[in-house]
Amino acid sequence: MCGIVGYIGNENVYDILIKGLHRLEYRGYDSAGVALVAPDGKLSVYKARGKVSNLESFCADKNLDARAGIAHTRWATHGEPSDKNAHPHFSEDGEIAVVHNGTIENYKVLKDALIAQGCKFHSETDTEVLAQLIEYIRVENQCSLLSAVRKALRQVVGAYAIAVVEKNNPDTIIAARQSSPLVIGIGENEMFLASDATPFVEYTKDVVYLKDGEIAVIQRGKPLKVTNLDNVETGVDVTTLQMSISELEKGGYPHFMLKEIFEQPRTLRDCIRGRVSDDGKRININGINDHKDKFLNCKRIVIVACGTSWHAGLLGRYLIQEMCHIPVVVEYASEFRYSYPVLDENDIVIAISQSGETADTLAAIKIAKSMGAFVFGISNVVGSSIPRETYAGCYIHVGPEIGVASTKAFTGQVMVLTLLALGIAQLRGTKSEDEIRALGEEVLRIPSYVEEVLKLDKEIRRLSLIYTYAHNFLYLGRGYSYPVALEGALKLKEISYIHAEGYPAAEMKHGPIALIDQEMPTVIIAPQDHLYEKIVSNVQQVKARGGNILAIVTEGDSVIRNIADHVLEVPVMPECLTPIITSVPLQLLSYYIAVNKGKDVDMPRNLAKSVTVE
Repeated sequence: MCGIVGYIGNENVYDILIKGLHRLEYRGYDSAGVALVAPDGKLSVYKARGKVSNLESFCADKNLDARAGIAHTRWATHGEPSDKNAHPHFSEDGEIAVVHNGTIENYKVLKDALIAQGCKFHSETDTEVLAQLIEYIRVENQCSLLSAVRKALRQVVGAYAIAVVEKNNPDTIIAARQSSPLVIGIGENEMFLASDATPFVEYTKDVVYLKDGEIAVIQRGKPLKVTNLDNVETGVDVTTLQMSISELEKGGYPHFMLKEIFEQPRTLRDCIRGRVSDDGKRININGINDHKDKFLNCKRIVIVACGTSWHAGLLGRYLIQEMCHIPVVVEYASEFRYSYPVLDENDIVIAISQSGETADTLAAIKIAKSMGAFVFGISNVVGSSIPRETYAGCYIHVGPEIGVASTKAFTGQVMVLTLLALGIAQLRGTKSEDEIRALGEEVLRIPSYVEEVLKLDKEIRRLSLIYTYAHNFLYLGRGYSYPVALEGALKLKEISYIHAEGYPAAEMKHGPIALIDQEMPTVIIAPQDHLYEKIVSNVQQVKARGGNILAIVTEGDSVIRNIADHVLEVPVMPECLTPIITSVPLQLLSYYIAVNKGKDVDMPRNLAKSVTVE
């Protein structure tokens, strides 16, 4: 959600900023802009509604000579998408330009106070309030830009990642963060600034992740300086970036989403590597090994997440309850924080977020820690906030996910939750050594199973033509397949804009069955498991009402094949491991339906890759 890029160095500033904005498009946005400080101290701001390409067209005849610059892709919160509401925002005297990710919760109070002092506003955004406040403080106190930024941020309530440049100071960018990500890249005689490392991965591997309450002073020819809001230096912790430029390119695929679907055999191997012994006998999760007492004495697990990660969390509940005999509750992080949660030192809270920056999940973590719970994080992005805020955790190791609709991150999360359940079961003795070994061996085979499922690509592409122009879909599953139904419906909604609902199959009779007719397809996830006979009954009920059925079944299934209109077969495997396999055909189905409809698959409307504001 929103994206910041900044650069000081000897290369063409504008070109680096624009390339960086393109790299951040996956985060979701509705407008874009740049602020350039020329060698003579002139400060120019150019911005446009819509795609970064619109900004490029607008800038085609502009003077783009610069020694430093900041840029932004905006996802509207305060004020509609428009040129005037796009970032960067000027201070009234034109001396300062600011880009900002996050939400200033007390912006109205600050704005009213500034208006009372004669300040005039030109946008509807909360960000312009910050630009005007910094200017007012600098003039009123006759202080430096850094001092003005520090004083302004002490008055701000909310989340922010900001970058500020100043007219007549072409060699400095001031940056700060609070509950919104910001990373600095340190190159040779150049420095970069961005919401994540994707804009500068090809230039440097040395990065500094700013922490909450930190301010960075980025100056040409000088070492990076980082302080807190009290002007105390906090030190510069440089880490090596684990990312390659090839991960940010489509590699011959028409869309990132399709590339990421087909990457899943590799990403799942990366996720498993080192965590399951070659013979399947031992599960090795450092987050468990380092905190054995917490997992041995745990009385309850609470999983908090949002969106696709919440669906993974539901599967985590099934896995942990079955394997470990620990009660598990799954909460939307956005609701958990306002539900008066009751936690104590015997509870473990598992927080799941692909980006590691989801605002509601971070808020849930803080609440859980304040109540004494042990907090375990599952994330994809190294150096993100959730790994830093939790006591222990696991990375899913699937690499950057550029497509907004999550695919490989979902299967990576489910894999980590599977390994976590097996690791806890091994520790607590709720599964025998033979059971652990049998499941461990099957886990090691999952990447190969996914390769087999991906061979259905052509068949799914053909079937998608049959279903492209349906207006509604119903997805049904039972047990482990219910969260898969929810995830399949979400994928279709996200990228094709077709209304779809996921339901536990038995709940169909409590309302949704009234909607079934020849015009509404029903997708049923029906592997051979202990609920198979019951799902067969549900399939028959849909068919009896004229419904069109597409079923995901286990190889060799003959019963549902004779009832459903179309079937897709997946390999035979243990029931608890089926969700990763059955979700892949649904990812492909959603993708091809969206492509058939001419939709922007990688950047669906109104959606952001990571939701970093409430």
